[in-house]
Amino acid sequence: MQSRGRVTAAEVARELEVSVATARRDLEALSTAGIPVYPQAGRGGGWSLVGGARTDLSGLSEGEARALFLLLGPAAGSAEAKGALRKLVQALPRTFRADAVAAAEATVVDDRRWGEQDRDRPPMVAELQTAVIRRRKVRVSYANHAGKRSEWLLDPLGLVDKNATWYLVAGSDRGRRTFRVDRILSMRSTDEIARRPDDFTLEQAWDEVVGEMEERRSRLWATVIVPGRYAYVLRDQFGRHVEQVGPVDAEQVRVRVGAPTALDIARHLAGWGTMIDVTEPEPVRAELARIGAELSARYR
Repeated sequence: MQSRGRVTAAEVARELEVSVATARRDLEALSTAGIPVYPQAGRGGGWSLVGGARTDLSGLSEGEARALFLLLGPAAGSAEAKGALRKLVQALPRTFRADAVAAAEATVVDDRRWGEQDRDRPPMVAELQTAVIRRRKVRVSYANHAGKRSEWLLDPLGLVDKNATWYLVAGSDRGRRTFRVDRILSMRSTDEIARRPDDFTLEQAWDEVVGEMEERRSRLWATVIVPGRYAYVLRDQFGRHVEQVGPVDAEQVRVRVGAPTALDIARHLAGWGTMIDVTEPEPVRAELARIGAELSARYR
């Protein structure tokens, strides 16, 4: 009511995922309990706060509110956390709300590894978060994995912390793109308003990015029998590209591991020696045999 002025029981029911009857009963209970809400019947009617009554989460500066929601947003994974976040937004002074909501949606945390080592947070992350929240276009100079440099004018949509590797999801004149923040050579925020699609959500966009990446990175899968107490080491090595199939016996489990090529898989597994058994596919077994023969010949 504070943010919209007037709501219907149907809108409350949809927002809070309850029945219309429950929403209407609770609204009436609020009024009966002395909360200054009242219904207005007829076309265009609904429930409103009497005389603009409201509550504020006072004492916070605009910067403090933004910083708070930058921390809270990525943590709001459960329904309870999202509900608490929604209530906190409504308790903020009206002028702070837009930035608070943008801050809560500006970052996604994905702690599932891609098999890379941890990295320090790039100093440019804070500047990019500000651009996302303020909805300002940015000009960046970017170097791809091969070192080729390019210039971009971007609509920053959100940031993702992927196990301490940061990514910027942004719109451009070439469509939506994802950039590794540690490959951004320079960045300058502009006064131009960034475009943000009405139906955009950072979580969904990142799921699409991960799906495309997984398809490219895991074109080949191998089945491995490993002692159950060491299965976590394989998960650490292969990150998302591990699927536990099931137990073999009381001590061993069967898992599937993925990588783009047979050689990539073999390089990860060669150090295990005879602790594991790769049952298939044959190209991975052949690569392991070749690596073993090379090591044996050199260190015989």
